[in-house]
Amino acid sequence: MTPKNALRYAYYPGCSLHASAGEYDLSTRELFKKLNIGLTEVPDWFCCGATPAHNVDELLSLSLCAKNLELAEQVEGDLAVACAACFSRLKTTQHILSESEFKRQQVEKAIDAPVPLNGNVKHLLDILARDLGLKRLGQAVTKPLSGLKVACYYGCLLTRPTDVPNLDCVEAPTIMEDVLQAVGAETVAWSHRLECCGANFTLSRPGVVVQLSHAILDSAKAAGADCIMVACPLCHGNLDIRQKEIEGVYGTHYAMPVFYITQLVGLAAGLKADKLGLDALIVNPMPLLKEKQLI
Repeated sequence: MTPKNALRYAYYPGCSLHASAGEYDLSTRELFKKLNIGLTEVPDWFCCGATPAHNVDELLSLSLCAKNLELAEQVEGDLAVACAACFSRLKTTQHILSESEFKRQQVEKAIDAPVPLNGNVKHLLDILARDLGLKRLGQAVTKPLSGLKVACYYGCLLTRPTDVPNLDCVEAPTIMEDVLQAVGAETVAWSHRLECCGANFTLSRPGVVVQLSHAILDSAKAAGADCIMVACPLCHGNLDIRQKEIEGVYGTHYAMPVFYITQLVGLAAGLKADKLGLDALIVNPMPLLKEKQLI
């Protein structure tokens, strides 16, 4: 049971977390339970349109997100979102419909309901760093991530465009580093933390993804990172699933685990590997975690 004075949120997992990124969903639920943060899944949620829909049909894209925002109103608390793409599309919809009365009326006609534009949509990072707070997060640590050097990868969507997410500074964010340092990890300075990995080009133009993701992995390795941390299933797929392919194309070797934010924070909070879905990662993290005495 969640204590009465605990933080409570509506939870929008999005499609990836119920499929290819199931470990992100599992580790989010387990970590938030450990931290006494209540999550109630939005009833009857469906795809937000993610990265493709707004390139095909703007009204459809806005309507998909608006309907999910309307469904979230049924649940107590701000809306918690784990996926960077979902976070971006939901926040973008709020922004566009706040700016355009005409588009808002179109969308409200399409979904046959008023669009809630004032509800707070929060990425998990915002909840951990600000709502819970770094001090309380640090107090929840039972196994500090001491000695683990992490490259925090923001990618394209968490802080961009300038006037939409409002998660952190657009060009020099620190929220990922703040969270990891609060749980004892060492974060590295590196050149590619805001660069694109290719996102959903992974299906249509995989060669582009291999090239871009290679540059990211190279940068993290050059900075002395043991691993990379992400907050996006698309980024995770490109850097983790395609890592062997990238190594083959470029004749290099990384063996660099790619973790979700909730997996690393979950480890620090004392959660076991099976509660965090670590066995679902393609690049095996166990040798690194054993070497650092984290499991």
